[in-house]
Parts: sequence; C-alpha cells; structure tokens
Amino acid sequence: MNQRDEQEFAEYFAAKRDSVRRTAYMLCGDWHRADDLAQTAFVALHRRWKKIRERAATDAYVRKTLVRAAIDESRRPWRREWQTEELPEPPQDGFDLGEQVVTREDLLAALREVPPKQRAVLVLRFFEGLDVGAAAKALGCSEGNIKSQTARGLANLRQVMEKEEVARDGRE
Repeated sequence: MNQRDEQEFAEYFAAKRDSVRRTAYMLCGDWHRADDLAQTAFVALHRRWKKIRERAATDAYVRKTLVRAAIDESRRPWRREWQTEELPEPPQDGFDLGEQVVTREDLLAALREVPPKQRAVLVLRFFEGLDVGAAAKALGCSEGNIKSQTARGLANLRQVMEKEEVARDGRE
C-alpha cells in the first residue's frame, strides 16, 4: 500500500474503531472478545483496502466481516460457554423503579442467550439501525431470512427475559 492509502485507512480506523468495537460487544457480550472481533474486521479491511473501489461500501464490508467473525467464533466449542459477571442483588426495602425497567445489563445478558445468527440480526437491525435489505446484504442472505430471524430472535429474547423475570420474582 502506498502512503496515501495507509493514511486513508488510518483515518477510517480512527473514525470507526469505537463504533465497530461497540457493535462487536453487542454481538458477543465480552469486551475482550469484542476487541478481537474488531481487530479481525480491521485486519481483513486493511488487506483489501486497495481493492475497495467504492469507499461508501467500506462500512458494509466491515460490518459483514465483523458479523461473520462473531458467528464463526461462536461455533467454536470452547466459546459456547458464556462468562457472565454476577450482579449484586437490588435493595429489598420498598418499591424500586429499577426493578420495573429492563436494565442494559439484563438486556445484554438475555441477548447472550439468543443463538448467534439471530443475535447478529437483532444487533444489525436494532443497534446498528439497518433496514431489512441492508441487514440481508451484510449477512449475505435473503430479506425473508432476515425477517424470520428477527421474529425468532425477538421471540427468544422475550422468552429469556420472561424466564429471568420469573427467576427474579422467585428470589424475592
């Protein structure tokens, strides 16, 4: 790569690294793995930087690489167990509005229980804000597949959250 290409890549990396890392975290639920996934995506992008003619498609390329890496990584047998941090119990004295609202931690914990492809679709659709067509392009599948994976993913997410709510109510 020539110096101009290296400079363009460095600028792109500096502008996008935090958002790619956050997306990776939403896909895997672990900051260390998110760093690895983001690095994988940027290394792949760096290898192909000279061949990318349409710079507007760069975000889509990185997103697709990131999602594929997360799904591939989740298929490895040693990655099937999720490491979760135990959260302290909420105070039991009186009404706590926090118990009535789903916290970010609860949502992320529930998202970890959703199968990888469904999780990827949910992250792309609702965290990244992609429409059905863009999510289908990012994952290399049909729009119908995205719609069905979204429906299944949301159903699984609801089921996990309801299970957690029942478990939480049983502890009280």
